[in-house]
Amino acid sequence: MRVARSATLLLALLPAVSWAQQTAEAPARGADAATTEEAVTSRVPLEEIRRYAAVYNAVRAAYVDPVDDKKLMQSAIRGLLLDLDPHSTYFDKEDAEAFDEQANGAYDGIGVELQQQPDNSSLKVISPIDDTPATRAGILAGDLIIAIDGKPISAIEATEPLRGAAGTKVVLTLVREGKPKPFDVTVTRETIRVTSVRSRMLEPGYGYIRLSTFQADTGADFQKHVAQLQQQAGGKLKGLVLDLRSNPGGLLTAAVQVADDLLEKGNIVSTRGRISISDARFDATPGDLLKGAPVVVLADAGSASASEVLAGALRDNGRARVVGSRTFGKGSVQTVLPLDNGDSVKLTTARYFTPSGKSIQATGIIPDVLLQPEKRAGDDELPASLTDYSEATLPGHLRGDEEGTEGYKAGDVLPGDGPINDALAELKQPGSVLARQKAEAAKKPAAKPVAAGAGVAKPAEATVKPAETKPAETKPAEIKPAETKPAEIKPAETKPAETKPAETKPAEQPAAAPATPAPAKPAAPAATAPIKP
Repeated sequence: MRVARSATLLLALLPAVSWAQQTAEAPARGADAATTEEAVTSRVPLEEIRRYAAVYNAVRAAYVDPVDDKKLMQSAIRGLLLDLDPHSTYFDKEDAEAFDEQANGAYDGIGVELQQQPDNSSLKVISPIDDTPATRAGILAGDLIIAIDGKPISAIEATEPLRGAAGTKVVLTLVREGKPKPFDVTVTRETIRVTSVRSRMLEPGYGYIRLSTFQADTGADFQKHVAQLQQQAGGKLKGLVLDLRSNPGGLLTAAVQVADDLLEKGNIVSTRGRISISDARFDATPGDLLKGAPVVVLADAGSASASEVLAGALRDNGRARVVGSRTFGKGSVQTVLPLDNGDSVKLTTARYFTPSGKSIQATGIIPDVLLQPEKRAGDDELPASLTDYSEATLPGHLRGDEEGTEGYKAGDVLPGDGPINDALAELKQPGSVLARQKAEAAKKPAAKPVAAGAGVAKPAEATVKPAETKPAETKPAEIKPAETKPAEIKPAETKPAETKPAETKPAEQPAAAPATPAPAKPAAPAATAPIKP
């Protein structure tokens, strides 16, 4: 998540940056005047710097081809940030401008949030932005981009490789779960004017607001859409579904503003970092735009950072129930530090905590009502790198306070209108979705024993089907002749072993015979996988 560039935060962090840009030796400070921040910037590892200078000079002097000093230094700085965490990075001037444009909601590109993979061989799609070329081209959250215009990602240096003039085309080579091999998608770039807020009425009195990202104008737009829905509802809504699915985050201040509009009081979020200025607390002010009307938040594995702040604030204050899947789990705050040459450093400066005092870093928010995506053929055969879609799977991520707890399972991406219908049902009658899920689960095992003629356990259920189908017709024919042979071939214990299990084999056989229906039973992790929430 990005924090708005408040003057206080930047002033606190700029001493570290300005020190690196100055060649003059700083005057000595008295021990009693040194602050924590000053101490951090003054402890310079001189031996390591000498070692770096030696390597730098060796590369300049002996590398097989001449290397430009600026390029070599920028590579060194990028490497400095690369091993910190997946969200700290270095922007050259062009990339810094593009990053700012995206925060303001207008830029030239295809409209997708990406996560650079540590091996630099692919870009993982966090989410395509609503109503952009990426969405219209069918790009999905979790897709892996392995090449752009036929050029491998590892050979591309720009941090915003999909940017380009409006009207130009770009060919993306994608890897997608469920697809046997990579495939190409052609996308035409446009000037992306991101509409971060959309709304509509689901039923008379029940509104729906979709937040696709958090940018500078999201808070003001949210207020306008709430007013429009209330007008359509005759003055007051009966309830609101707030859709945060595949919302990668954005400006923390925008998420705080939306939370404040729905809360009368209470804490929204707090941040804590190494230096005191990174510590902040945001509290709600009186005034609930919905006047107490119930709210259900819809979230999934693509809901990250600022969207998790909003979901956590509303739930911890008892203002909303969360429906959907475990969220992404990005519980860190990034600050953009401008440099004197126009470049910028995006640095992780704090962790954030929900009103209950919990960090969701690498664990995410677990919904009150868990929804499962529709199972697709081939899901069970997919590698974990494609099915696990969470902060916890990113190499080098900040370790979470509750990371690694038993039973952890990454969330799923939940596309389509089905989850919206479930959220509306939960809004109108809390507990109805869970009750329906229990009823559906109870019907599944009950349907098979009816055919068997007895309420027996699962192995017995499966026994019936082989008895009705091929195994029951063919095996007896094979087994009867086998009964005459065991007397002659007593030493060959393999045959009796085949005949005896023939009675029990149907109990084992179900594992093979119902192999097709069996995958439909477990709730499969759908989807896939995580630039810069």
